[in-house]
Amino acid sequence: MATAKHLAGSLVGASLAACVNIVPGLLSVYRWEGEIQQDQEALLLIKTTEERLAQVFAQIEQEHPYDLPEVIAQPISAGLDSYLQWVRTCTTS
Repeated sequence: MATAKHLAGSLVGASLAACVNIVPGLLSVYRWEGEIQQDQEALLLIKTTEERLAQVFAQIEQEHPYDLPEVIAQPISAGLDSYLQWVRTCTTS
């Protein structure tokens, strides 16, 4: 949880994200270096713009303790216009 809070604060503080939701208590089951692993993890839902994605990815890679953190992007097909504008405003440097 400490890593999740650090990343969330770092991304919002750098105006790379307007908001980060932290969903704790996830159990991840995955294969790593030929072995099946299980770990408790937190999911971060990072609200940003397409223009900021590369910077968000780079910052997470730099600050996350995992060798290969899961970082994927979901395109938003629709949303409340005022909310999407708020995200754009918050992530404009």
